[in-house]
Order: sequence, then structure tokens, then C-alpha cells
Amino acid sequence: KLAAECQSAGYPGTLIPYKCDLSNEEEILSMFSAIKTLHQGVDVCINNAGLARPEPLLSGKTEGWRTMIDVNVMAVSICTREAYQSMKERNIDDGHIININSMNGHSVVPQSVVHFYSATKYAVTALTEGLRQELREAKTHIRATCISPGLVETGFAFKLHDNDPERAAATYESIRCLKAEDMANAVIYVLSAPPHVQVGCDIQMRPTEQIS
Repeated sequence: KLAAECQSAGYPGTLIPYKCDLSNEEEILSMFSAIKTLHQGVDVCINNAGLARPEPLLSGKTEGWRTMIDVNVMAVSICTREAYQSMKERNIDDGHIININSMNGHSVVPQSVVHFYSATKYAVTALTEGLRQELREAKTHIRATCISPGLVETGFAFKLHDNDPERAAATYESIRCLKAEDMANAVIYVLSAPPHVQVGCDIQMRPTEQIS
């Protein structure tokens, strides 16, 4: 559906969708294998997938915590490893790995339903800086950057509050939120920096009206 929308809107380039459950390592590896077969490999990897489940630290369900760990931390790490190996195999020295993080990866807000989610995003903050250091140790010019947004109008709140769609909708009505296009523009800015410029490791951005 998204590929068709992009084509009908007249955007340049081609979007090639590939179904992958990021909580399943076998499916991730299958996706990277397909990319290698069909498109030689990965030059830029944008780890964008992330979710929150309403599982507080004192009463949350283990299943919800594990889902957040699998998608927000493990999938980011696996995709990063596979993308780097793809670049290394083809002697790509100017690739880029961009992690879409969150302002919740830099501060803990007083909302119990996102405390565990915040912990996973703090992990992304650490993983991105660790990645930057390892890339330097490997003497490569591949770059690593984090982009940490505040409230972005997506389906995120509807996953977090899946039992209360009215509350989810209200999340995006309280202030003028960031849009997906704002995130895309931040990614383009990062990618357009000249080879000797390392942006970040973090761009923090939030709606002008957002308090926390």
C-alpha cells in the first residue's frame, strides 16, 4: 500500500517492501539475505521500528517487557551487525547507520506505562555511542547517528494504549506534534553531511509546544 502511494504521489526512487518480524532473528537474517541477492547489500541502515507496551515496572507483564527488548534493543543490534557486515563485504567505507531513538532515551518521564520503554531507549543511546567507537576502532569511515524525537504523530500511541483508542487519539491532539516528514528531513540532513562530519551521535528534537 505504501509503495503504491509513493508511486502515485510521484516521489523519485522505488520503495520495495519486505515483510519481516523484527522480533524473530531468522526473519531478519532472511531479509538481509534477500537484500544481498536482489540489491547487492546495504549502504544505509535506518533502524526505525520501535514500540511501547503499557507494562509498569511494579506490575508489568514479562511478555510485554520481552517484546520491547526484542524489537527496541535486539532487533536494532542484529540489523546493525548485519548492515555493517554487508558494508564490510563490499568495501563500503562511507555507509551510515541511523538509529531512531527517543527523548525517552535521555530522560525518564513520570508515566509508569513508559518506564520500561524508556529503559530500552536508554539502551539505544548507549548502543549508538558504542557503535561509533567500534567503527573508529575498525578504522572505517562508516558513521553512526541517533535521532531522538519527542512526540511524533504515528501509530505509536495506539499500540501503547491499544485498549483505549480515545486516550491514544488524545495524545496527538494536545499539542502540535512532529510529523513523519520532520523525521525524514532529519534523516536527510544526517545523510547529507560531508564525509568528514559526524552528526551527533544524537539529534534531539521535540515539538515546540512539548513540555517534557
